[in-house]
Amino acid sequence: MVQPLICKIASLQEMNTKWDSLIAQSVKDKGNWIVWKKKSIENYKQGYTVPYYGILEGNIICEATAMINPEVVQNSTGLVDSHTVYLSAFRTISEYQGKGYFSKLFQFMIEDLRNKGFTKATLGVEPDDKKNKEIYTHYGFTEYIKSGKEYYPDGTEIDVEYYAKTI
Repeated sequence: MVQPLICKIASLQEMNTKWDSLIAQSVKDKGNWIVWKKKSIENYKQGYTVPYYGILEGNIICEATAMINPEVVQNSTGLVDSHTVYLSAFRTISEYQGKGYFSKLFQFMIEDLRNKGFTKATLGVEPDDKKNKEIYTHYGFTEYIKSGKEYYPDGTEIDVEYYAKTI
């Protein structure tokens, strides 16, 4: 019997497992992933982020993170405040993409954030990333906020467009 997807706020142990897997899979950006893991766990411990995981048959198959403190978001003006949450790290293992699992996790996350008092969600996407822009539009992120630059730990600079939706 196939178990249903379990949607939950991740534990520290689950976060370590997922990050170690992402680091092991990375080829060219391993240093960035190591830094992102450290920051992610620090931010979680300080209550600055809420990591959401979708777990199927004991495996973490999808994830997203809600950033609820402006100190942990680049270009945070207009993206994070007491009623606005910044969403990031939308990831689904490739073999589970397109099967509705992330949609279930997304609905769980939005409902939890509403219950926490948030009324608006924002996110960022690279201008040329057509696939993710289509996905985000599908989820209702159609209100353009601004454009900016973000920086990876290794200094890589990327252009980002920011969008919002009412939740």
